[in-house]
Amino acid sequence: MLIDIRSDTVTRPSVAMRQAMANAEVGDDVLEGDPTVRRLEARCAALLGKESGLFFPSGSMANMTGVAVHASIGTEVALDEAAHLIYGEMAGVAALCGAQVRPVRAGAGRSVMSADDLRGSIRPPSKHDPVISCIGVENTHNSSGGKVVPLAELRAIRELADEHGIPVHMDGARLWNASAATGTSLADFGAIAHTVMLSLSKGLGCPVGAILVGDAPTMRRAHAIRKRFGGGMRQSGILAAAALYALDVNLERLADDHANARVFAEAVGSIEGASVVPPDTNIVMIDLPPGVSSADVVARAERAGVLISEWNPTRVRGVAHLDVDAAAMTQAGAVVRDAIQASVAAAR
Repeated sequence: MLIDIRSDTVTRPSVAMRQAMANAEVGDDVLEGDPTVRRLEARCAALLGKESGLFFPSGSMANMTGVAVHASIGTEVALDEAAHLIYGEMAGVAALCGAQVRPVRAGAGRSVMSADDLRGSIRPPSKHDPVISCIGVENTHNSSGGKVVPLAELRAIRELADEHGIPVHMDGARLWNASAATGTSLADFGAIAHTVMLSLSKGLGCPVGAILVGDAPTMRRAHAIRKRFGGGMRQSGILAAAALYALDVNLERLADDHANARVFAEAVGSIEGASVVPPDTNIVMIDLPPGVSSADVVARAERAGVLISEWNPTRVRGVAHLDVDAAAMTQAGAVVRDAIQASVAAAR
């Protein structure tokens, strides 16, 4: 059997989660509403310290809606230059929200945009330049290896945003992991943003879904945008029931994934010319030796029974999740290590 660590989205609902889905109380959520969806939205809003929540079929749609409620057409959205909103969502900020991205480069020695980096990207008022209408932050930060952006840094970004009257949206696809890794409450993280998106199909192991939370007026606007995007779902309580089960059962076990990511990183070990990014959470990035392609390493690992992701031409990614235990992650690490070493030998 293949060990699949391409992402934490590859998990399959457990028997107990499927049973919760089968037993869900449902209604037409586009008409009078679905009671199970309402419970999920209220629970997630409370966890984040927000007034209201809205259930979405995908994190990408929830992210786009979170940007669209803030950004005006013809303005800019300031984002870390390696943000998922730039690289993983098909230029949705431009295509769907009518705003252009203003990439912000992290300063020397940092892998993620800081408040100081952002400050230098906010232009003085001008009749020639577009204004920034939204600032986006991401936690955990996918491209930097599931890095947790510390609460203090996020608060500094929020203070700067408030100085300029700019709303903040958080792509919190793996915010659950950030909270589990640091002990910082979801509400404390949530307080730094006007809207927060959380994925349900990543660390929590649900088959589909995401939540957007914010204040009640903002979420009423978000509801209209979700409708425009085609995100209204009928008896979606079947999906929401999986998320409620996951909050009860899977949320508390995220630390296991973080421990297993460290197991994988250690099993890959030290390979001359390669660099394993020490994991903060459940993501492990491996930068390959010169002359070694990620496509070759991925292909070799698959032939040996492990599926990993080709992140870019010189980097591969493995992600710990609830369907792989420590033994499987140890095995996967050994396979990936051997695949890299074989690629090095072939490149000579």
